[in-house]
Amino acid sequence: MKQSFHNISIRILTISSAIIAIFIISQLFVNSTPPESKEAIPLEEVNPYSIHSLEIPNQLNFAGEKVPLEKHWVKENFDRELLVNTYWQSQTVLFVKRCNRYFPIIEPILKENNIPDDFKYLAVIESSLMPRAISPAGAAGIWQFMKTTGREYGLEVTTEVDERYNIEKATVAACKYFNKMHAEFGDWTLVAASYNAGRTGIKKQLNKQLIDNYYELLLGEETGRYVYRILAIKEILTHPDFYGFHVDEDHLYGAIPTNIIKVDSTIVNIAEFAKQHNSSYKEFKDLNPWLRANALTNTRKKEYSIALPKR
Repeated sequence: MKQSFHNISIRILTISSAIIAIFIISQLFVNSTPPESKEAIPLEEVNPYSIHSLEIPNQLNFAGEKVPLEKHWVKENFDRELLVNTYWQSQTVLFVKRCNRYFPIIEPILKENNIPDDFKYLAVIESSLMPRAISPAGAAGIWQFMKTTGREYGLEVTTEVDERYNIEKATVAACKYFNKMHAEFGDWTLVAASYNAGRTGIKKQLNKQLIDNYYELLLGEETGRYVYRILAIKEILTHPDFYGFHVDEDHLYGAIPTNIIKVDSTIVNIAEFAKQHNSSYKEFKDLNPWLRANALTNTRKKEYSIALPKR
């Protein structure tokens, strides 16, 4: 009797274990069902951020000169720069903001010197429109002049005064360069390329390759991308909303109100001078980044225009 009861108990345990095992296996099978067998969830509900390729405009020009988009490499090179700058969102938003402050300074100087308006985009790709920008090679200011080139085009460059950091004067110097190169090349696109590679570099490649235009030249990585970067930045900044850059007007960087005074004497201590004019040393230097030291020795009695904050 005890044996029969024992046998019955064993059978019950065996059956119970089997039922539990079947249940566990069935759950594993359900949970491992391939995703495609489940009801599809729209991708935008899972992740609303999506990346899209971009339509290339039907036509482009630089300074009125046609860009030959019918050539596959021209179209693809432009596509690369358009994608890079569209999807480098933080950088390009800053470009939009800074353009509102600095283009009104640059544009009339270009116009006065008969330089096409498109050349303002060179300043964007050269320095990101940062007045204190300096490259590892020592090129400085919004137009990224080297010391020798700056002096060649009329800028004062000393330990105390460095007009490469003076936006107005550096823009005038850049215009002198552009006009000189256009007189030689007769082509604004080559002028732009020469600003990166230098007159000699571009001239050498034109002669070597028996070519007379930028788009047919085989160039190194930096200069080979240079004009396409300008074109991409021009396209995006001309149509920011189309490329997804929605910057509220009150988020743009505005002009800084200043008063200009003329100084033709020595400033012994710029920190004290700033304080006397209701400004901090930092604010004064922000307004006058071309003053590089804490003094202006000015033994020649040269007249300088100095910006002071308007209160």
